[in-house]
Amino acid sequence: MSLKLAAFPKCYIDQIAGDRTMSVFDWIEMARSLDADGLEMYDGFFESLDDAYVDSVGEAIRDAGFAMPMLCCSPDFTNPDPDGRRRAVDREAQLVRVARRLGGPGTVCRVLSGQRYPEVGREQGLAWVVECIGQVLPVAREHDVVLGLENHYKDGFWKYPEFAQKQDVFLELLDAIPDRTHFGVQYDPSNAIVAGDDPVELLRRVADRVVSMHASDRSLAEGTTLDELRQSDGTLGYSPNLRHGVTGRGLNDYDAIFGILAEHGYRGWVSIEDGMNGMEEMAESLAFLRRMIAKHFPA
Repeated sequence: MSLKLAAFPKCYIDQIAGDRTMSVFDWIEMARSLDADGLEMYDGFFESLDDAYVDSVGEAIRDAGFAMPMLCCSPDFTNPDPDGRRRAVDREAQLVRVARRLGGPGTVCRVLSGQRYPEVGREQGLAWVVECIGQVLPVAREHDVVLGLENHYKDGFWKYPEFAQKQDVFLELLDAIPDRTHFGVQYDPSNAIVAGDDPVELLRRVADRVVSMHASDRSLAEGTTLDELRQSDGTLGYSPNLRHGVTGRGLNDYDAIFGILAEHGYRGWVSIEDGMNGMEEMAESLAFLRRMIAKHFPA
């Protein structure tokens, strides 16, 4: 069985989830032109979580010829306010149910650790995140949805970067949650670069727990080096000199990445986070990934 591709409109996230000048239904219609098998959704795309509204989104996705394999959520489990953490758990549990309603059994619902609040230490933050994910896991099991922990940089609507952005914190958090049926890794190689880590090294460490993948790429502006972009904590952040572009033309070694996934028998979805410079680039990225899949995952 060959891998399937989904598309995520990173280029339109502010319009759909921010100022609401676009609707999720507008995006679904635009996506009809893409060579994708599914459309990844984002929590902020939804104007309501009522069953009737969620079902209308699901119907539009199916009518356009797509599946909904992944729901991108951004719970803030490191919030110093206990009520804030409780709300984050409740919201994630709600979205697990939405993921099942839209995508059926085995759908991946993303989880994050939360924001890197200056007043929250590593040990305390890890304890809170493990506790919160532990509260969501029974809901995921009940609905047969898989929680995918992403090595993330920063939700676009957050103040602070991801608590578990760096590889060492991410791996410690992953090791603290042993469930391998309804919990795993949502792997994003570009986010590893932004974290100042090696995407291939990270994948080798987590390949047996990857349940879904984002595929985008970053390129350095001419005359810029990665070392020049490193901050005091070793991360790069979203520097204007680290640019989004067509997948396969940047810093990520997709031959190595797909080779490792194939060695570990990966059968999940690959979702492109692309199109920062238009739908044409998104189409080019999808074509590149089709070639990678054909090479490493022959039918």
